[in-house]
This record gives sequence, C-alpha cells and structure tokens, in this order.
Amino acid sequence: MKKLTRKEEEIMNHFWDKGAMFVRELLEIYPEPKPHFNTLSTMVRTLEANGYVNHKAYGSTYQYYPVVSREEYAGSSFKGIVSSYFNNSYLNAVSSLVKEEKITVDELKELIDKIEKGK
Repeated sequence: MKKLTRKEEEIMNHFWDKGAMFVRELLEIYPEPKPHFNTLSTMVRTLEANGYVNHKAYGSTYQYYPVVSREEYAGSSFKGIVSSYFNNSYLNAVSSLVKEEKITVDELKELIDKIEKGK
C-alpha cells in the first residue's frame, strides 16, 4: 500500500470520518482559505488511482467513498516503519519503545498477558 502524503492523509481522514462525499461536500469541510476545487478533485482522483477510494456515478458527477479503512492504513504504515527502520523485526521495534521509555516494562508485561489470554 502506497504511503499517503500529508494532504492525502488529511483528505482520507475526512472520508473516514464522514463517509461517502462529493468533492464539493469535501471542499465545504475546509476552512478559509479553501483549496481550489480542481486541486482537491485531482487529489481525490489520485487517491482513487492508488486504490484508497472508489466512486459511484450520479450522471456526470461522482460521489467518492473510502475502500481502505483507517485501521488497514495504520497497520500498513506500521508494517512499513518496522520494515524500514527495524530490519523487519517487531522485537526490535518494541525494544526501541522500551529503550526510549515510550512503553514501560510493566506495560509490556500487561501487553504480553493480554496476548496470551487472547489465544
């Protein structure tokens, strides 16, 4: 799954929060100064070409909707980070969180307990 740019992720967050929308409805969400309609429309079509959204035609206008969930994207992004920065090792990633004190040993033990109970 291709990584989204910051602007593409912003657009996807709107789709994930609101569901199916026409580009003009998406445009209404933005505060002033709003992006140009054509710019936003091009970005949505790029998201469609990359498999993030699809559309339903209503005459000559399209209503777009997400086909990749926020959870699917987050999981894919995390997998990419682990692959790129931690030699494809989730153990290295978790070890880094412990070393950086982003997660405590007690939290790690709690996580292990949850995983073991879930099996």
